[in-house]
Amino acid sequence: MKRFGWLLVLLMAASPAWANKKVTVQELKDLLVSLQQAKKSDADVAAELEQIQLTEQLTRSTMNAINGLIPGPFSTEQFFVLEAASAALAPPAADIPTAPAPDAATQKAILDKAVEYVTKSYAQLPHLTGTKNTFRFQDNMTTDQTATDTAKAAPPKVDPWYVVHFFGAVETPLDFANGGEVVTVTKEKLQDHSGQINVLSGAPVLTSVLADAQAAGPISWLRWENVNGTQAAVFSFAVDKKKTHYGIQYCCFSATPIGGAEAMSRGNYGSRGGVSVDSTTSTASISGMGAAFPNAMPRLPGTDWRNFKASVPYHGELFVDPATGVVLRLVTVAEFRPADLVQLENQRIDYSPVQVEGKTLILPFKSIVATEEVPNGYAGYGKHPVRHTLFTIDYKDYKPAK
Repeated sequence: MKRFGWLLVLLMAASPAWANKKVTVQELKDLLVSLQQAKKSDADVAAELEQIQLTEQLTRSTMNAINGLIPGPFSTEQFFVLEAASAALAPPAADIPTAPAPDAATQKAILDKAVEYVTKSYAQLPHLTGTKNTFRFQDNMTTDQTATDTAKAAPPKVDPWYVVHFFGAVETPLDFANGGEVVTVTKEKLQDHSGQINVLSGAPVLTSVLADAQAAGPISWLRWENVNGTQAAVFSFAVDKKKTHYGIQYCCFSATPIGGAEAMSRGNYGSRGGVSVDSTTSTASISGMGAAFPNAMPRLPGTDWRNFKASVPYHGELFVDPATGVVLRLVTVAEFRPADLVQLENQRIDYSPVQVEGKTLILPFKSIVATEEVPNGYAGYGKHPVRHTLFTIDYKDYKPAK
């Protein structure tokens, strides 16, 4: 650990907060009202939202209720960024059911139903295929101020390298077996030189998380919460390093300086994206992010790129339908060491009834992943070494595997 001491000092000095203004959802509403009353432009509103970090979850119902306060595509983009970044948080107190917590016996009965559902129903889901739509948002991208007159209307109020923008969308086949996505890590994925940091590990699998939580214990009552019209019982858990089966893998971190310190810090990411489901809006021009790693860091064989792979402790929440034991939502928050190349991974998976050849199955239908990585390693070359990447993922078109 002593080896990393000076590197951590550099990292802390070079990495100010992603968004330096923490606000509640109500304060966000008040801000948007004041901006509308002041007749602020789309670019002005976006610049204000770029500075915000929510302390509560921005739910889709709240977004729909205040959508009229969002004036255009730039502010809409930042609205979706706020939703994704806050997905693992609790909603505002005003949105939490006021029903009293059930007694200990009732809490145990609800949790027992959840265990029975996961082990006897969810664990028996068939092998399925489907489609996975992934939308990427990230910072450390350049802003093309010549793209439109709107882009030039109001210069950003924060360093543009820290602003999270829509980066692109991609549709890929989904292979779903044993309650989770089957991920194949190929040699090509491990040698991706695009300069992007990609999550190679699959989403947490409900059966494995519950087993970890039971082994680590206790699984404790937390609160009630409304999930898609159901008053769900929320339980919290924490899994330490000795009990975890939470495996993560990220790629690819550059091992060789490319183009000097400026290129290592920033790369080249093209123009500011707009919110769109059209994969053709993805930025195509990408140059690598480079940095020299400490010699002790393992290099991928035959490449100048390295991946990050680890089993980490984590904590999270289970959202349970008290009547049936069905798990409606899973939140996991991975825990990292200060010297890890990945510093944050918060995931939320929402489950929903899906019709598959006449049968109703409870399957993942949406997930949101918030991550923070150090793409340039710990060499200290980059001015802004920390990157924030958000993924929103939709699962659809489930069908039995052939």
